[in-house]
Amino acid sequence: MPATRISTFDDWVDLFREWQKDIGVAYPEVVNYKFEAKFGPTRSNEIEFGAYKGRPKWSRVMQIPDQRVRDALMNLIIYQGDTEFASVEQQRNLFLTTPSEHDRQSLCRVVTEEMRHGWQMCHLLISHFGHGGRIEAQKMLERRAFDQKRLLGAFNQDVKNWLDFFTYTDFVDRDGKFQLTMLSYSSFEPLAQSMTPMLREESFHLGTGHDGIKRIVRAGVVPLNIVQKYINKWIPVSYDLFGVDNSSSAHWFYIWGLKGRYDEPRAPAEADLGKMNEHSRNLYYEECLQLIEQINKNVPAGQPRLYVPDLKFNRHIGEFADQPYSVTGELLDARKFDEYLKGVLPQPEDVKLVGEIQDTEKQWIAPKTFVPSGA
Repeated sequence: MPATRISTFDDWVDLFREWQKDIGVAYPEVVNYKFEAKFGPTRSNEIEFGAYKGRPKWSRVMQIPDQRVRDALMNLIIYQGDTEFASVEQQRNLFLTTPSEHDRQSLCRVVTEEMRHGWQMCHLLISHFGHGGRIEAQKMLERRAFDQKRLLGAFNQDVKNWLDFFTYTDFVDRDGKFQLTMLSYSSFEPLAQSMTPMLREESFHLGTGHDGIKRIVRAGVVPLNIVQKYINKWIPVSYDLFGVDNSSSAHWFYIWGLKGRYDEPRAPAEADLGKMNEHSRNLYYEECLQLIEQINKNVPAGQPRLYVPDLKFNRHIGEFADQPYSVTGELLDARKFDEYLKGVLPQPEDVKLVGEIQDTEKQWIAPKTFVPSGA
């Protein structure tokens, strides 16, 4: 990536094209995609919660009455954009092993739309945040997930095979749906308007992952205990993505109207400002229970059912960070925990087996029978 500094959005687009080549995804279907910023309607033209409730949403950064709010807003946009580009880098090698033409087209769509979401966030940074925004938009194309440089740990992990991809898109992208929904209520109008098209596109990614896991389970070739290990890998990662417990940042995001609750329009009670992240994480957990129940309908009778790991398992931030809790939430002997993890998370031999199955078994995944939904 060149060391030049951008001064216009067109300069940034040139770097974006170089980034596509550098990470190895400059396939015709990708580079010929029409990348553009898209905006949709918001639920309300007024700020719906927090200290500025009832005032018109801010359409320009200079309308925001407090520099702390401007800085927090910019930070939210940076982190959201970074996850979008990171996910493309994580999935870049999957083009070499697509199980069918349908899956290749689905991968192309997921990858290009994630790129577009990153493009959207950089468009906001460059259009609204001056010199600082341009610098951050450039830095977003300079970090690499495979060099462990992305801002959130979940987006520095490898996605090595299609079981990885499907569990990632079902559960990590589902956290993305939660984050985008919470930003759709933002007091900064251009950010809120960005969310409607992004959520519409994100629904396909969720459906692709959820349907992919069902197809793998239905085919019955990949052992169910290995499928469970990948679920155990990605769901706790997603728990962490909601942020620390008792978060002061989440508290102020809400007070300033920058980020709402996932269930903001229908939440039955006033927001508990000390438990904002926990509220969203619990809603996510409940949704995961429903998803696994749907997948289990494809498990043959007599076979063990898949499950959602406990909220305390394998956490790296928050109250339960780095504590030896089992997948069912029991506190284990810390001295034996590393050995325990080998039995419940993907190991090199599991990755090797999945790779061999994908390389040699033609029917390792059931054919596509319906269009994915992001329900």
